[in-house]
Amino acid sequence: MLSTLLADFRIIFERDPAARNWLEVLFCYPGLQALLFHRLAHWLYSVGIPFLPRLISHISRFITGIEIHPGAAIGQGVFIDHGMGVVIGETAIIGDYTLIYQGVTLGGTGKESGKRHPTVGENAVVGAGAKVLGNILIGNNVRIGAGSVVLRDVPSDCTVVGVPGRIVYRSGVRVAPLEHNNLPDSEAQVIRALVDRIELLEEQIQDFQHFQSTTKTPVLVGNVTNCEEAITQEAPCCDIKDKAIKQFFDGAGI
Repeated sequence: MLSTLLADFRIIFERDPAARNWLEVLFCYPGLQALLFHRLAHWLYSVGIPFLPRLISHISRFITGIEIHPGAAIGQGVFIDHGMGVVIGETAIIGDYTLIYQGVTLGGTGKESGKRHPTVGENAVVGAGAKVLGNILIGNNVRIGAGSVVLRDVPSDCTVVGVPGRIVYRSGVRVAPLEHNNLPDSEAQVIRALVDRIELLEEQIQDFQHFQSTTKTPVLVGNVTNCEEAITQEAPCCDIKDKAIKQFFDGAGI
């Protein structure tokens, strides 16, 4: 227990540039305070003591603005940054050294019993306002963008953004957990691909209309009409963009 508390304390200095001294961290960081309350409440909950764990959790919520059910299993070195509005459900599991920002919900999707909340792996980052719902598995080193809604399993070493959450980055260059500006915009990429497709189709229609106005009989060149040749010239480019659009609507793996 002592090693876990020390890990919770030390990780703040590693991940928050605003942390300057131990006194400030101990008394002015609600994320650390909420974890301290939770460690006690979870121990009481695990030994079967009624009412008191929930009371401690409720007091912690009143003081810190962070609601953690006593049944949630939270690993060591977890950092809840700012934390106002964070909700962690009863059967949620959070791996070591995970970073959670304000407004995050690790919740359920119904009134089913048993395991009904997410399992988050180690070294994950859950951005501000993200909602991770249901009995799903979030792998190690996963980064969930701010405001995302994740409803399906996410493999390790991925980045997820959007509503619903879509995988837009798989194993590759490791990104620092605090670099929130380094997240791709999958919606913008798909919109750009669709706009390019519309422009291409408009050009093809104009070429076809011009071809019809200049001749009534198609001229064959190598068994392919001039119009058909113009249309098929952009096929490789379209195939690439069609793939991006298809991945977006398929959830890109989620």
